Amino acid sequence: MAARAYMWLRMGLLTGQRYIDEVLLPHVRLFRDAVGDKFVFMDDNAKCHRTLAVQDCLDSESIQRLVWPARSPDLNPIENVWDALGRQVAGLNYPPTNKNTLIRALTEEWDKLPQQLLDNVVQSMVRRV
Repeated sequence: MAARAYMWLRMGLLTGQRYIDEVLLPHVRLFRDAVGDKFVFMDDNAKCHRTLAVQDCLDSESIQRLVWPARSPDLNPIENVWDALGRQVAGLNYPPTNKNTLIRALTEEWDKLPQQLLDNVVQSMVRRV
């Protein structure tokens, strides 16, 4: 696989429209184009991800969404990644003390996560669903 997105951190309420404008169209569409026909998009069941506008956008962009049970965070590979990232940030010699240092730490530690970890959690989806 050997691909990773940059750490997307935004403040404030994420609405369905904001999700479309800031995530789906500028980022997910590009990944879909890069991966090709086998691309399947996995988001969680957050309310902003399940709006009619979001579904219409996915349909109009021919982005196939992985169907998986609601309230099943254990099936979502990102949870394993968040755990690894959280452990790295918690283990820093100088832990974050405010929002700005937390954002910087998350971004720096995200870039240090081994690509193999990311590939493994994505590939594990075949066994999970």
